[in-house]
Amino acid sequence: MTATQIKVAIVGVTGYAGMELLRLLHAHPYVQVVSVHQTTATQETLDQTFPHLQSLYKITPTPVDPVHIMQNADLVFFATSSGVTKTLAAPFIAQHFPVIDLSGDFRLNAKDYAQWYHQPAAPQALLDQASYSLADFYTNDKSYIANPGCYATATLLALAPLAQAQLLDADSIVIDAKSGLSGAGKSLTTASHFITVNENMMMYKPNQHQHLPEIMQQLQRWQPSLAHIQFTTSLLPINRGIFVSAYVKLKQPLTPKAIDALYHQTYADKPFVRLMPLDTFPDIKQVVGTNFTDIGLTYNPITHYLTIVSVIDNMIKGAAGQAIQNMNHLYHFEETTGLNLIAQYA
Repeated sequence: MTATQIKVAIVGVTGYAGMELLRLLHAHPYVQVVSVHQTTATQETLDQTFPHLQSLYKITPTPVDPVHIMQNADLVFFATSSGVTKTLAAPFIAQHFPVIDLSGDFRLNAKDYAQWYHQPAAPQALLDQASYSLADFYTNDKSYIANPGCYATATLLALAPLAQAQLLDADSIVIDAKSGLSGAGKSLTTASHFITVNENMMMYKPNQHQHLPEIMQQLQRWQPSLAHIQFTTSLLPINRGIFVSAYVKLKQPLTPKAIDALYHQTYADKPFVRLMPLDTFPDIKQVVGTNFTDIGLTYNPITHYLTIVSVIDNMIKGAAGQAIQNMNHLYHFEETTGLNLIAQYA
């Protein structure tokens, strides 16, 4: 299709992901944000509540009205906390209205969602209408797109070439994932107090993080023989960024050069995945403020473990940026449109 401007609405605009959507969409040449919505009433325009939006967005958030949104927009982004979208999605699904959902509510089946999110799921009939879409391997054929979680994005992109080639040893997959504090959202908890986070590091939810089942779900689509992985998550004393260290063994021997070649072949046409030279690793700083995933590899010939490091900006590639990348696919825009961002290195 010819690139034409589309009108979008955002639900859940006051969280970190919603704010990042507003920031990135402002520079998108084919998008106009026509409305923003939240569950609490307000008389203030966005630029009154958030001074950094002065002269950019003079929109007053309104309650969620599906009919009004569908009459005035072409697409709606849900940037809400998990548990909210499932109560709002039915009218949009019934009308096959395009939705990109950044929450976890439509990533899993009903049974897995209830187990991992510890609350009732949306009806399975609605969940079946959603498509989980890792944007770099976009194959969506539905109007409701479930945007992946941040840990899932970094982990899946680290493992995709091996899983797609059926090479992962099912009993030797260890993922050590670390995130900046913004990944926990804006709600304050004891763990997110400055005095707790500053100059500290802590592990949380080992093998219990809600992104684990979506990781397994996608890995099994690529390599059905996989049944489990070891998955730990830790909190870093930084604002944003994901650092995934994956340690895996392969089902058949490959030289480091052959592994490197496999990664280059897989990601040759993926503009947002950048590969480091063999035996060198990326750091978080080189991706903060971008939609890139940077990946580095090294192989230990003694232990036969392959180490893979994957880094992303959790608020962009792990949330708002990937959502826009999915939108670009949905509307057949150039994949990089609005996302040609250089890292905020300093």
